[in-house]
Amino acid sequence: MAELLKGAPVAKALTERNKETAEALRSKGITPTLAIIRLGEKPGDLSYERGALKRAEKTGVQVKQFIYPEDITEEELIEVIRDINRDSTIHGVLMFRPLPKHINEKEVCEALAPEKDMDGITSGSMAGVFMDTETGYPPCTAEAVMEMLDHYGVVLKGRKVTIFGRSLVIGKPVAMMIMGRHATITVCHSRTKPDDFKEAGTDADIVVTALGQAKMIGADKLGEKQIIIDVGINVDEEGNLCGDVDFDEAEKKAAAITPVPGGVGSVTTAVLMKHVLQAANRSL
Repeated sequence: MAELLKGAPVAKALTERNKETAEALRSKGITPTLAIIRLGEKPGDLSYERGALKRAEKTGVQVKQFIYPEDITEEELIEVIRDINRDSTIHGVLMFRPLPKHINEKEVCEALAPEKDMDGITSGSMAGVFMDTETGYPPCTAEAVMEMLDHYGVVLKGRKVTIFGRSLVIGKPVAMMIMGRHATITVCHSRTKPDDFKEAGTDADIVVTALGQAKMIGADKLGEKQIIIDVGINVDEEGNLCGDVDFDEAEKKAAAITPVPGGVGSVTTAVLMKHVLQAANRSL
């Protein structure tokens, strides 16, 4: 049976480190502060917001909430963001997306200052990830993958890593960050030929999945004794939460695997707080 790479111990350890950083900042007169921008009352947004508020309280990060109806105009929302950009007491921003259809999401995201972008939604943040600079921050879920690998002592240098998925939220930034650790990367996506898809999966030392398709990766697409990081959050035919990987099949072959739920997703709010603290430090 594979080792279970659970997210809770990772989040706990990261939160303890974050608390120490927050205390050090407060001793210098800096109150690390996160702004949350939410439009409407989407259940998913509300759930993540509750988790972020709890994590902030544990960490010592102050949160300011900017809640507006979904019919707010694009101009009004951009002005809110510009006000936050100018507010030196706010170090980071989390804005829930997707935004309502009447709002140009790209324009709104680009209004946010990259140094306050905690979740990789600006082009400045993405440039920072791809160029390995301290401009902005990578998406929290993508960095949560790295926190999982580091916590469990997974060495990336010289390893073959296959990433299923090429989104800007996970696939592409994870590929850049893992390649920055000197691994050899293969990225598969919806246009990858089936035979190449299978070969890339079975030949890898480490597999990261971010496809958003329930149990798409079965045993036939996986090798022996691999480390599998499943970032997918899906609902199967029985209505249960599951990942992109068929867990029951993969667990028999893998050396280690993340569960869904209880894996990568549980680390993201701790990463969010880490970004706020980094931003507060940089503001000094």
